[in-house]
Amino acid sequence: GEPMTDLPGAGVPRRLKELLPHQTDAILARDPRLIVPVGTCERHGPHLPPGCDTIIAERLADDLSGEFGVLRAPTVEYGVNVATGKPPSGTSSVRKKTLHRLLNDLLHEWEAAGVHEFILITAHAHDPHQEALATVVTAEARVRVVDALAVPVGDLLDGQNGPMHADEVDTSLMLYLAPELVRLELAQDYMLSRDELRRYRRGWLKVPPDSPGSLGRPSLASAEKGERLYGRIRSRIAERVFRAPPPTDA
Repeated sequence: GEPMTDLPGAGVPRRLKELLPHQTDAILARDPRLIVPVGTCERHGPHLPPGCDTIIAERLADDLSGEFGVLRAPTVEYGVNVATGKPPSGTSSVRKKTLHRLLNDLLHEWEAAGVHEFILITAHAHDPHQEALATVVTAEARVRVVDALAVPVGDLLDGQNGPMHADEVDTSLMLYLAPELVRLELAQDYMLSRDELRRYRRGWLKVPPDSPGSLGRPSLASAEKGERLYGRIRSRIAERVFRAPPPTDA
């Protein structure tokens, strides 16, 4: 076998697309899990880029891959966006069944190559998007869907009870992870009623036409808050998903 020193160092992400075959084989032999970040290309108001969800999911995937030595797949850059009237420039979405089929195809081949557990990481709480991930089919491998925005963070927020969209949560996370991509002075607050928010999450409500494309209170965002949010989300996922022993052949 190849010496383990040939692998990325401690804390360095194990990015599949950058590794040689013998390195991938060595990593999977030691831990047969694969992290698959799933993003979106969706408008996040006037102050954030459309890759906001993707950037959050990729950073989690890289950090958790580095921390636990788990292989990390190339990012699936597109997801199921929330319905809008006229699609904003630059954003694009796939249908639920398209994302579902894409993941089925990808996981089928990776499973055949020796992956026993898939960890799909996303930061997009739209129900149809989540359903595409939750219904992926494998032969025997375990599939775990990790929604970064499902981690309880209400106690860390000032103007919201929980995550919305391009809001206090997304904007704070981006101010911490990629501040050069955020224009906070362009942020516009827009609050939904509890009933509207529930219908929006379930995919029954379009983004309101009078909204700036963001919901909640992004004006309350800060990098410090983003650091606390990211730390909470990362540690909760590490504890609940990664510290469990890897699956065996049993």
